[in-house]
Amino acid sequence: MSGLDGLYQELILDHSKARDGFGLAAEEGRSATSHQHNPICGDDITLRVRLGEGDSIRDVTWEGAGCSISQASASMLTGLVDGVDRDAATTLIDHFREALRSRGKVLLDEDEFGDAAALSGVSKFTARVKCAMLAWVALEDALARA
Repeated sequence: MSGLDGLYQELILDHSKARDGFGLAAEEGRSATSHQHNPICGDDITLRVRLGEGDSIRDVTWEGAGCSISQASASMLTGLVDGVDRDAATTLIDHFREALRSRGKVLLDEDEFGDAAALSGVSKFTARVKCAMLAWVALEDALARA
């Protein structure tokens, strides 16, 4: 394991234990909730997004159970999209999906994705891609309905 792989593994474990945005906020204002389930491994995520003025994301909260990758991915997503507008969030989701489906050919940019760049290595393990995508698909679904 390279030093970078070890650092990324540590980031994933840290976020899976100290989860940002964990605990669903009350539904109020322009909000929508999405529940996503990974039938392969049983991971579950329920994510709620609230929009503020314009189309900016006021907050993202979530609850779920599953592997450290799914929990860390949801935690990392929460901090990344707080305060961004719907279009910027959609761009992040699209870039994340492209990288995770690339089988290691496209890496997540640390400037764009912050801690979530640690999930780049997941793309080499096709069975884990859906684990990492679960919260991002939930956000995409919730934004479409908010």
